[in-house]
Amino acid sequence: MKTLLDMLPLWLALTPLGIYLVGLGVVHLRRRPLVMSGVWDGILLGGSLAGLAAVGPLALVRPAAGGPLWGWLIVLLLFGLLVALCVLVSRPRLVVYNITVEQLRPLVAEIVATLDPAARWAGEAVALPGRGLQVHIDSSNAMRTVSLVAAGERPALEAWGEFGRRLRQAVARLRVRPSPWGGVFAAAGGILILVAAAAWAAAAIRSTAREEARDARPARSVGA
Repeated sequence: MKTLLDMLPLWLALTPLGIYLVGLGVVHLRRRPLVMSGVWDGILLGGSLAGLAAVGPLALVRPAAGGPLWGWLIVLLLFGLLVALCVLVSRPRLVVYNITVEQLRPLVAEIVATLDPAARWAGEAVALPGRGLQVHIDSSNAMRTVSLVAAGERPALEAWGEFGRRLRQAVARLRVRPSPWGGVFAAAGGILILVAAAAWAAAAIRSTAREEARDARPARSVGA
C-alpha cells in the first residue's frame, strides 16, 4: 500500500488533465460549437489542474496536514476553495468552443440588435444602454475559442442571462468544420491517461510483490 501512495502523485496529476484534454478534443471535433458558462469552464479547468497543483506547490503543505490520506484530501480541498474563489470574483462570461470570431460576431450583432435597438459597437465591444449591459468579445482564433465577457462596473445579470440564452439558441443552429486542434487535444489526453494507467499498474505490481515477499519470510524461517 505504501508503494501505491508513493506513486499516487503521478497518476493523480495526469489523469484529470488527460480526461480534460480528451473532452476538449471531442468538443473541437464536433460539427457544432459549444457554449459554456464561465463558471463551468473555470471549474473544469481547475479540476484538470488539481492533480498537478496537489503534487506541485500544494505538496509543500501536505506533511502538515496529517497522514497520507487526510493530507491529500486537505490539499485538494484547499485547491478547490481557491478555484471557487477565482470563479466567484471573475466577471460573468461565456466561452464558445470551436468557432472563430468572424463566425460568432454576426450572431452577437443580431442578438444585441433584438435586445436593444440602440446598441452601439466600439471595436470588439458592444454597449446595450437600454439593458445596462456591455459585452466584450475576446477571441483566440488560433485555438478556435471565443470568450464573451460582461464588461462595466455592475453588469445587469438579468440582461446577461437573456443574452446567454439567445446565444445558445443561435449557436445551436450553426454548423462549422471540425477544428484541427481536436485530434491534437484528444491524442495528448489519451497519452496522459495511458501513462497514468501504466504508473498505477506498475505501482500495484510492486506493492503485490512486496507483500508476497513479506509473507514468504516467516514461512522460510519455520521451514528452517
